[in-house]
Amino acid sequence: MQRSALYLGVVVGVSLLLAGCAGGGQRPSPTPSQAAAEAPLPSSQSVPAATTAPETAMASDWVPPLFISPEEEASYYVSRLADRRFVTSYGDRDNRRPWYIAAERLGEIGLPAVPLLFARLNTSDAYEQMLVLYALQLATQDPQLMVRTGGDYVQLGVVLDPAHNAENVASAQQWWQQYAEQVAR
Repeated sequence: MQRSALYLGVVVGVSLLLAGCAGGGQRPSPTPSQAAAEAPLPSSQSVPAATTAPETAMASDWVPPLFISPEEEASYYVSRLADRRFVTSYGDRDNRRPWYIAAERLGEIGLPAVPLLFARLNTSDAYEQMLVLYALQLATQDPQLMVRTGGDYVQLGVVLDPAHNAENVASAQQWWQQYAEQVAR
């Protein structure tokens, strides 16, 4: 009897949790000024990275779905790299800097994110490519991967500046040619 009650409680709890993730906790509709601030910019429009971060966004505003594996989590964040609204900011009031949520999370995920990032390396969106490169620099510093590469990782000259994408892509491709097999093991 106690087991069936416990089982029922677990089933109900999981059902409630899943219902909440499916949209039960939706955010209210944005005000017109919020909607304008969150409107995506055309991918062909070049905007300096520092001006793309909305100061009112919070990292907790972007609640990802439940993940079963690091590869699924990495796939989700790779899909968010081109979204110019997927940022927050940090620093004091006089020195606000953008925090690129997806790129930073991909850096934390590390090795499982690396093949997915290399698959997006040649995107035609300069903003997305800039963040792919930044995420690669972070993710290839995964300790497990650095053991395999002898401490070598994707080292970029100038980061987070789309004007340097071409030279950074060349560096990343050179690293990939040398270490693709170590990533796949």
